[in-house]
Amino acid sequence: MEYSKEFKQALSEFSPSEKDKLIFRLLKKDKLLSKKLYFELIDLETVDDKRDAMEEIIREKVTLASKYIANQKYFLVLIRKISAEITEHVKITTDKFGDVSLNLFLINEILEHNEKLGTQRFDNVYKLYIYLINKIFKALILTKKLDEDYWMEIDKFLENLNEKIDGNIYFQKLCINNGLDFNWLKSENIPEHFELIVKGIKSEGFSR
Repeated sequence: MEYSKEFKQALSEFSPSEKDKLIFRLLKKDKLLSKKLYFELIDLETVDDKRDAMEEIIREKVTLASKYIANQKYFLVLIRKISAEITEHVKITTDKFGDVSLNLFLINEILEHNEKLGTQRFDNVYKLYIYLINKIFKALILTKKLDEDYWMEIDKFLENLNEKIDGNIYFQKLCINNGLDFNWLKSENIPEHFELIVKGIKSEGFSR
């Protein structure tokens, strides 16, 4: 929504107390904005602190969620909730590196339970695996947009991911069948215009 000059002028003419009341009223309705302003204005924790805390939250919540792997619908619901927490972290802190690293960390933590996942019928875990493949594609797209100084750190997560995929034959085959080239699991090997490549893969009906 665009605001007219007249509207902006009218707002500027509010008294300080009126502006304060308006701001607090708006913050009550927008909790995300409230958290973002708190972080930017007075929070003593840095982006790195917040990211480290999120890793611990992810580890703990995936461990708890793993108790429900046999109930794949509920397990995926729990995983989506964790993913939503990562999204909120990124919106509050504008942590572009964390947008990649935390999602790769989440995938790795899920695949840490390959033994349990391997006992499930393939059709039961199919939706989870497709969800993870799409997350991998998104993480690779975002990695390509990051400054190359971050790539070494990202490669640690990607190397771990590659090992986890090797330990899950059904997930590995599904990755291959959905166009994921494992050579891309190294930052410098992600092709130029990778986003267009992923769009092409999806336009052919894969990753669904």
